[in-house]
Amino acid sequence: MAENHSQFQTRCVSSLVKVFADEALTEASWNRGTALWAETFAFQVAYRSEALVYSLKVEVSSELAPWTTVRSVGLAPSELPTFAHSDDYVLRKTPGLYPDPLYPLSNNGMRVYPGQWRTLWVTVDLPSKEAWAAAGGSSEGVRSFTLDIQFKGDEGAELGSQRFVLDVLPAELPQQKLIHTEWMHYDCLATYYNIEIFGEKHWELIERYAGNAVRHGMNMLLTPLFTPPLDTAVGGERPTVQLVDVELTAEGEYRFGFDRLVRWVEMCDRVGIRYLEFSHLFTQWGARHAPKIVATAAEGGEQRQKRIFGWETEATGEPYRRFLSRFLPALDAFIRAHNLEHRCYFHISDEPNLTQLEDYRSAGAILKEHLGAYPFIEALSDYGFYEQGLVPVPIPANDHIDSFLDNGVSELWTYYCCGQSVDVSNRFFNMPSARNRILGYQLYKYGIKGFLHWGYNFWNTQNSREAIDPYRVTDAGGAFPSGDAFAVYPGTDGPLDSIRWEVFREALQDLRACELLESLSGRERVLELLDKGLPEPLTFRHYPREASWLLTKRAEINERIAKLSGA
Repeated sequence: MAENHSQFQTRCVSSLVKVFADEALTEASWNRGTALWAETFAFQVAYRSEALVYSLKVEVSSELAPWTTVRSVGLAPSELPTFAHSDDYVLRKTPGLYPDPLYPLSNNGMRVYPGQWRTLWVTVDLPSKEAWAAAGGSSEGVRSFTLDIQFKGDEGAELGSQRFVLDVLPAELPQQKLIHTEWMHYDCLATYYNIEIFGEKHWELIERYAGNAVRHGMNMLLTPLFTPPLDTAVGGERPTVQLVDVELTAEGEYRFGFDRLVRWVEMCDRVGIRYLEFSHLFTQWGARHAPKIVATAAEGGEQRQKRIFGWETEATGEPYRRFLSRFLPALDAFIRAHNLEHRCYFHISDEPNLTQLEDYRSAGAILKEHLGAYPFIEALSDYGFYEQGLVPVPIPANDHIDSFLDNGVSELWTYYCCGQSVDVSNRFFNMPSARNRILGYQLYKYGIKGFLHWGYNFWNTQNSREAIDPYRVTDAGGAFPSGDAFAVYPGTDGPLDSIRWEVFREALQDLRACELLESLSGRERVLELLDKGLPEPLTFRHYPREASWLLTKRAEINERIAKLSGA
C-alpha cells in the first residue's frame, strides 16, 4: 500500500534495520518475505508524522492476525556505545538514544512526536503445520498471506497503512540442535522487582523469564546450586541465590536438601529447558576461592543461617575439599535418581587464563574425582587448557576460536562478550543487526555445538557493586558497551524483548534452516550455497556486511527447501 497521507509517512522495512529518531530513513521499502512453518518471522513498519499525534492506534488485518504481535520500538540511552579499540563496522560511535526495547502497544494509543522516524515491530509466530491444520488451515503448497497494518490518529482519523506479504513454504523449521545458554541473574530479578529470593513471586518471574528465553532458542539454564561466583568484586558479595539447602551439624558433618532443586527441574521441564548448567564451584578468573555458600548451623542454642564459604576460603584447602567430598556424591546421587545424567553440565571457573592454569588444574581434579562422568564446559580463550585435557568442552570467544578450529576440536562451543568488538559478530546497540544475525550461518558452517552468553539480564554495575535501572543505564555503569550486559528489559510482570534478542533468534532460525536443507540435499550443497558469490569463504572474521545478503541468502535457502520438499 502507498504512503497515503501527506502529513504521515509509512514504510515497511526488514527486521535488520535500526531506525534512529534523529536521522532520515534511507532504507528502501521491503514488503515481502518467506518463512517456514513453526518459525517466528518479523518485519518493521516505520512511520513519521509532520505533526504531533496524541493517540496513534494500530490495527492488523490478516488471516495470521491471531499469531501476530505488534510492538513499538523504543529508545534506550547509551553513554558507552563502544570501546576505543572497536572497528568501524558500526552504525554510530556517539552517545545518544538507540532503538532497542520493544514495548507492548497501549490501549490508549502512542504519542507520535513530529519529524521523527519511529517503527513498529511486527512478529508473526507461525504455528506448526499440525497446529495450523487443527485451526482449519491448509499447509499444502506455498501459502501467501497478506498483513495489512493500519494507522489511525486522534479521533480515529485514518493516517496511513502498509501491506506486507508473507509466503509460507510447505516445510517446517526443525527443532534446534545447538545448545544455547544465556546466563540469567536471579538476584537481579529479585532486586529490581523488590521481592524475596525464591519466594512465590520470584519463582513466577524466573519461569516467565525462562519461558521467554526458550522461545528465543535457549535450551540450557544456569542452575544456581550455590550463589554463582560471577561478576562479583573480590571480597564482595551478591545476594544469596542458592537452590541446595545445607545443614552443618554440631558434629561438623553436612546434610543436604534438594527440594528447591526438584522444583527447579520441574519448572525447566514445563518451559522446555533441556539442559541444566550447574553454576561454577570455584570463583571467576582463576579458581582460587570457594563460591559463597550458606548453611544452617547451631549458634547460641539456635539454628541460624550463616555463610560458611566465600572469598576467605582457599579453593583447594582442606575445609572446602571436605565439603565437596560430601556434597558432590550427594549431588551425583540426586542427578541419577531423577534421570538427569544426560542433561547436566558443570563448570569449574569462568574465563581462566594461562597464568592460572595450575590453580584451575587443582580445582578441576577435585570435581572430576566425583563428577568425571559429566561434561565440563568453560568460557576461555587459551588453547592450552584444552590441549592439556583440562576442559573437554571448550568455549572460546569467537575472536579466539581459530586455534581450536585449526586443531580440529570436535565438541566446540563459542561465545562473545564485551571484548569481541573487532571484526566478529556481536550485538551491541551501535552494531548493525546484520552483524548480530550473521552468527547463525557461522555456527552452521563450523559445526559449533553450543553458544554461551553471560548477560541475559545483568542489571548491575561491573562487579555487582550496585544495582542499576536498565532503562537508564545500559552499559553496566560505564563498564561494557551498551547491549552487552542484558538482552531483555524488566517489564511489569515479566521480560520485555529487545530488537537484539529478536534478531538473535533469527540467527538461530537461519542455522535450523541450514540443517533442514542439509537433511534434504547434503551438507556440501549447503556450504556451497553459503559461500556462493562471496569474494572469500565465510569465516568468523570474514563475512558479508550487507543486510540484503542475509535476507537474500535465507530466501535462497527457503526456495531450495521448498523445491526439495515437493512444493
